Amino acid sequence: MTINLKAPELRELKPRIMVCGIGGGGCNAVNNMITSGLSGVDFLVANTDAQALASSQAERIIQMGL
Repeated sequence: MTINLKAPELRELKPRIMVCGIGGGGCNAVNNMITSGLSGVDFLVANTDAQALASSQAERIIQMGL
């Protein structure tokens, strides 16, 4: 039986940053960050208000309380 112990390359150690906006205030904060051109960050918003989510600029959207 062979065990392969390979050290990860440096590109695999790059941190992944995600900002989650919850509710109306969180969604507004995420939209402001996106509008300001913040890069290197993934954005997610969650809200019960479908109308507010429709105007969100985030890539990932979760509607709660269906």
